[in-house]
Amino acid sequence: MKVHIVFAHVTHDSFTGALLDAFVQGLDEAGHEHTISDLYAMDFNPLMSVDEYHRESSYAAHVPVPEDIRQEQAKLNAADVWAFVYPVWWTDVPAILKGWFDRVWTVAFAYEPEMAEDGRHPTRVDVPQLRVAEQVVVLCSAGHSERKLRESGCWQAMETTMLTDRIFNRARRKQFMVFGGGADLTAMDWALKRTQDLASAYQTGLDLGRL
Repeated sequence: MKVHIVFAHVTHDSFTGALLDAFVQGLDEAGHEHTISDLYAMDFNPLMSVDEYHRESSYAAHVPVPEDIRQEQAKLNAADVWAFVYPVWWTDVPAILKGWFDRVWTVAFAYEPEMAEDGRHPTRVDVPQLRVAEQVVVLCSAGHSERKLRESGCWQAMETTMLTDRIFNRARRKQFMVFGGGADLTAMDWALKRTQDLASAYQTGLDLGRL
């Protein structure tokens, strides 16, 4: 299988970077191909331009998208599985990944509304459409434990936003995994939990497509 990974952390020297490495190791050992969009390393611009805003808000699908967005869209369509690896910051993805969705999920590519706000149907043009992925895997790291995140409702909010809103019907299967919890553990317990989490990320890559 071909897997495209969107990685959103300012440094690989982090627990999130270690999760990425473990996941990729599992993919490689299973014989899967993978590509990575390392958003910080790419210096990806998460800010929508005025022209992009007008294109999206008026459903002007005939207007070409910027080259950096066209490249990201092509990477998704070349893959069977998409994976998102990022840290949880304030109960959501980092701003650079939020901006990635803002800019990459373009009209006529990721969605096509039946009718614009003014009652007109959007212009239909021959542009690439986002393929339906076989699977989407989300691997994110958080400071708090799963128990605390669920008690507060943060886990449910994150999962709903990511899988129900952003991914929606764009994948046949969806998996949401949160690792970490070091803020709620002793140093010794966190060392053990970290090892277990990295083993789980590795296994996720190894088992991809088998379940």
